[in-house]
Amino acid sequence: MLQKELSNIFLFHRHTVFGGVFNTITAVRISPDLSIAKVYVSVMDVEDKQAYIDELNQHTKRVRKLLSDVVGKSMRRTPSLSFFLDDSLDYAEKIDKLLKGE
Repeated sequence: MLQKELSNIFLFHRHTVFGGVFNTITAVRISPDLSIAKVYVSVMDVEDKQAYIDELNQHTKRVRKLLSDVVGKSMRRTPSLSFFLDDSLDYAEKIDKLLKGE
């Protein structure tokens, strides 16, 4: 549920909050007590992807507020968010190029 709602938030607020960058929420790992959520984000068309993730982590309060507006009735508490870069697609592309001999 959190992954779906965060994806909707990122899509709806892409130009106002997230600088118009195309990103995808690939996974959300939540602690057993529902207090902490690790959000893995795949980013495209950005030169410094880690800098973008660092910027996202500076806006966690705003994203958490937007998330609590949506899931506030469904969850006892809205978890604190931490964003991490998911570079699995970049890694897969690199391996594919190596296997093709490029």
